[in-house]
Amino acid sequence: MPIRVSVFDDHKKVREALAVILKGNDEFEFAGAFEDCNTLLQDVEVANPDVILMDIDMPGISGIDAVKIIHQKYPGIKILMQTVFADDEKIFYSICFGASGYLLKSTAPAKILEAIKEVSEGGAPMTPQIATKVLQLFQQNIHTSKVAKEDYQLSKREKEVLELLVNGKNLRMVASELFISYDTVRSHIKNIYDKLHVATMTEAVAKAINERIV
Repeated sequence: MPIRVSVFDDHKKVREALAVILKGNDEFEFAGAFEDCNTLLQDVEVANPDVILMDIDMPGISGIDAVKIIHQKYPGIKILMQTVFADDEKIFYSICFGASGYLLKSTAPAKILEAIKEVSEGGAPMTPQIATKVLQLFQQNIHTSKVAKEDYQLSKREKEVLELLVNGKNLRMVASELFISYDTVRSHIKNIYDKLHVATMTEAVAKAINERIV
């Protein structure tokens, strides 16, 4: 079944370009494009996407606020943020509010499709520049970390997977380093989400760092 993707971007050329990219690949289904988030929940309900490409700088309701709204109402929808510049504060708040990945708008079309597929499978794709900034942000905020409030009952293997995620590895890299299959990694990640009571990889990583789980 193709991955349904919706686009929220106030630039017409960007919306049209992404529509062409998505319509040209059988693995994806274009589920509509929107120029703002002013009727966000109505648009999302009608489009019924699996993944949303969200411009971070939108008129009216911002992309960051839109992430928070969507994540609360439809936690199963994965959101990939897109931006021109790697702004530290915007990255931080987008992740805190539930964004599943972050891409620069200069990302090549093939990489965008790869990121959509990865995020739909539970990954947290980010361009190298963004990933570096995210790790820096977590490191800068480490002084606020605390000992875990509870024992999350993670297995030894689940802790190994989580530690690699904290170190910025994607799902395929985790599989390679631990000599296990990609599907096995996905299974471990699902268990990690359930035990940590989170819905995205970025939430899992943030919780692991803040509570020193690994």
